[in-house]
Amino acid sequence: MAQGSGGGFGRRSLLRGAAAGSAALALPALSCAAPAQARSGRPSADWGVQVGDVTTSSGLVWVRSDRPARMVVQTAATESFRHARSWHGPVLGPDTDFTGVTSLHGLPSGEQVHYRVLLADPDDPRRTGEPVSGTFRTAPTGRRTDLRFHWSGDLAGQGWGINPERGGYRIYEDMRRRNPDFFLCSGDNIYADNPIPERVTLPDGRIWRNVTTEEKSKVAESLAEFRGAFRYNLLDENLRRFNAQVPTITQWDDHEVHNNWYPGQLLDDDRYTEKSTDVLSARSLRAFSEYFPIRTLRPDGGGRVYRVVSHGPLLDVFVLDMRRYRNANSPGRQTDDAQGILGAEQLRWLKRELSRSRAVWKVIASDMPLGLVVPDGKTNFEAVAQGDPGAPLGRELQLAELLRHIKHDRVTGTVWLTTDVHYTAAQHYAPERAAFKDFEPVWEFVSGPLNAGGFQALKMDGTFGPEQPFIKAPDRANTSPAESPQYFGEVDIDGGSGELTVRLRQEGGQVLFSKVLQPGRVGQ
Repeated sequence: MAQGSGGGFGRRSLLRGAAAGSAALALPALSCAAPAQARSGRPSADWGVQVGDVTTSSGLVWVRSDRPARMVVQTAATESFRHARSWHGPVLGPDTDFTGVTSLHGLPSGEQVHYRVLLADPDDPRRTGEPVSGTFRTAPTGRRTDLRFHWSGDLAGQGWGINPERGGYRIYEDMRRRNPDFFLCSGDNIYADNPIPERVTLPDGRIWRNVTTEEKSKVAESLAEFRGAFRYNLLDENLRRFNAQVPTITQWDDHEVHNNWYPGQLLDDDRYTEKSTDVLSARSLRAFSEYFPIRTLRPDGGGRVYRVVSHGPLLDVFVLDMRRYRNANSPGRQTDDAQGILGAEQLRWLKRELSRSRAVWKVIASDMPLGLVVPDGKTNFEAVAQGDPGAPLGRELQLAELLRHIKHDRVTGTVWLTTDVHYTAAQHYAPERAAFKDFEPVWEFVSGPLNAGGFQALKMDGTFGPEQPFIKAPDRANTSPAESPQYFGEVDIDGGSGELTVRLRQEGGQVLFSKVLQPGRVGQ
């Protein structure tokens, strides 16, 4: 998102400036720096647990240790852990910042799985730390089971970090209480280019106080700083509690590296000594793969973010990567653009997998919106649209090719979900309103941020005939979470009728907009 990165701040120690001892937020007992290997005692997992990319029979369990440790996962049908099954995972060490993932397979479909992670001394397996527990539901193999998931993105952006006086990232508690089957995080999991200051004065004179860390006192350049940026969010108790109950499907966008970055870019940013986004993005992707359980980023997974996560016969989630394969941001007026925003290979993959899918609903998880005009400076554009309402040009050519494929190959039940722009909206595209007409109508829903600055609404490009029946956005740039609501989206799929209901919610759970979609239609 083309939002300001803010200035740099002096380095500081963990938890200064935020009333660190506040009872409003419980923080891990660890330092944010790399674990001290000389500590006495047993291994500890104070950063919580996560589960990712859950299917009908599998899932990935994540943990971080405070020292070298062997990861062991136990699973059972009940919290008593009677008849538990054990899974022996990797030894966690400095090469992965003491994080690790264990793959679970052969799980029962459509069932609640209870798990706990044990960390054992590599030299003495009898010395184990306190187990850390979690739970998740596997996807059903039948069509009669209802399904619910949430989506959003944009966390700790524009300098708005964990504020204990506000209760931290309390939107995660709002989502957890609604008990979704999983959470789709649509990108900007961190803001590597946005330092977290100790305090910010709001326009009305109030003071926003952040939890701060040494790594988040400057922009992320080194691998250690990227790791520290991902670790920062796990200081929040709401997020750790959420992770222990709700599995994730995670993608990335620009702020995992730098605002509006693209491959081959050299930064014009005085805060950076390392100017190459190729170098920075490689370091970020490594840290990203260490801090999220993502199947395709495991050593045997191909090293890519884009993938399909199947959640049973009702739903396939197509996770895109609109960052790593794009061409340079430009005015976007090319009449031929094979690389576009996805790259040719990812576009072929997406068309092929959409045609192969037999799920009732195909959610396309896009880290950037389709028809919103997102600028990058005075003449270039960051997303797909570039403001010309005529025939497709530039990156719009790839979108036209994809929408044409969906129509002519009779791909049913496609819905686009995105975040990125720091407000919430419902957007419908239809050929009768469009300059390009060879596609079927389709919905796109926007929700976010989770905890970042709010921004004004963007203009829409007329090429694909957009209509915006709902929008809620602040009237000025970078409103704090204390001034402007934070947003998440909710999707319910009825196991009986197959109907899909999208609700746009704000922090606290209030429904702002609702739309029911019928199954079996090409496009939507």
